[in-house]
Amino acid sequence: MKESNMQTMWGKYLKEYPPEKTQVYELKICKGTSIPFDRIPSHQIEALQSVSRWLYHKLTDAPIYYGMQTRFQKPKPFDCFCIVKSEGFLVVWFYKPRQPKRFIKIKIDDFLKMKEHSKRKSMTEAMALEIAYEVVKI
Repeated sequence: MKESNMQTMWGKYLKEYPPEKTQVYELKICKGTSIPFDRIPSHQIEALQSVSRWLYHKLTDAPIYYGMQTRFQKPKPFDCFCIVKSEGFLVVWFYKPRQPKRFIKIKIDDFLKMKEHSKRKSMTEAMALEIAYEVVKI
């Protein structure tokens, strides 16, 4: 199981149950018993925090060059976007083979508070559940 599989499942869930207002997500899969706090890099944390004010992002143009192996690429919906007064979430899946899928959605500020005050260097599933904004069963 990979993060790309999680992305697919999360996308299908959101299509079926769209949020009432704009939200931004960073998805992480954990195949062990805890996820290191530093697995979420600072640039992702900054972006998740900045959406509460505003965030501008230009979508990367697909490289096209001679001999390129990729024949088909999904077209970009647009060139760039600006998100204003939104919420940023970390979504963690503590993957367990052949078990129900439970995605734990955590507000980025709650994650940072836990990271700051924790005596550990990682977050367990129980810790994530304590600060969960929502638990999504997929």
